[in-house]
Amino acid sequence: MRYTYKNPENCPVTKIMSVVGGKWKFIILYIIRNSPKRFGQINQFIPSISNKVLTEQLRELEDDKIIQRRVLTDRIPVNVEYSLSAKGKQLVPLIELMGQLGENIS
Repeated sequence: MRYTYKNPENCPVTKIMSVVGGKWKFIILYIIRNSPKRFGQINQFIPSISNKVLTEQLRELEDDKIIQRRVLTDRIPVNVEYSLSAKGKQLVPLIELMGQLGENIS
């Protein structure tokens, strides 16, 4: 079925790209797709991202209900881990397909 949208703001692709688009968000989602990760672990996978930008990206993903933030109070110092929310888990097939496509691009 083909969809045409006279107003690009109503396009579903535009909507999803407004949530997960940008340089780092999809990479963050790729990193946490299988298991929760702490801030430092995510940062190790993306050494070129600054702490400030990583914090902003994580907050935006959390605000959009794509990821969830869990404070681990049983550890000293207190740690925070990030995982996909139910909404974020719906993106896993797309995330993994993009990973596979990326491996085949030369």
